[in-house]
Amino acid sequence: MKEPGGAVVVERDDARERLARQFAGITPWDEQEAAHVAEGLDWISSGAPLYRTDAPDVPDPHLVAYTVVVSPSEEILLVDHRKARLWLPSGGHVEPGEDTWQTVERECREELGVAARPTGTAGKSPFFVTATRTRGARSHTDVSLWFLIETDPITSYDEGEFAGIRWLSPAEVLAEPVERLDPHMHRFTGKLVKALG
Repeated sequence: MKEPGGAVVVERDDARERLARQFAGITPWDEQEAAHVAEGLDWISSGAPLYRTDAPDVPDPHLVAYTVVVSPSEEILLVDHRKARLWLPSGGHVEPGEDTWQTVERECREELGVAARPTGTAGKSPFFVTATRTRGARSHTDVSLWFLIETDPITSYDEGEFAGIRWLSPAEVLAEPVERLDPHMHRFTGKLVKALG
């Protein structure tokens, strides 16, 4: 952008800076998460595009927000995702210019029909971060921020996207074969159990 007289003004990228602060604010659970935080910070600072602009894989990588619903009895909601053919937390792609918490709120309304509320454990900040290659012919990397949320009782869900939903205790999640879940679900659950104490 130029001011009158031709001086070049560099605009601050507030969205990119906010995202970098979110990544930097995550306390890694293990070496793998520490590596994903570092890779994410490098990606953000590189100036590369962050948001998906063409489904399913442009650009590669791109930003995703998981909305992990945790019940008052500390059960975790997983959805049977039709395309991924895995049991996953709900969530979706962060839209260009959208704050990640806005994504959490939008996806929760669209997919589960309820409002998202932040938990006392993490507030509106991401709790966990992963970088994962998706499966299928157009495999790409999803850089996923995992948010912990509470909701009112869930009485419906997006049946076009999900074949079903179920609530699992942390022990039940850890007993599930990881091949049926997000590949980082067991690690996330270990971090959650420790945080809930």
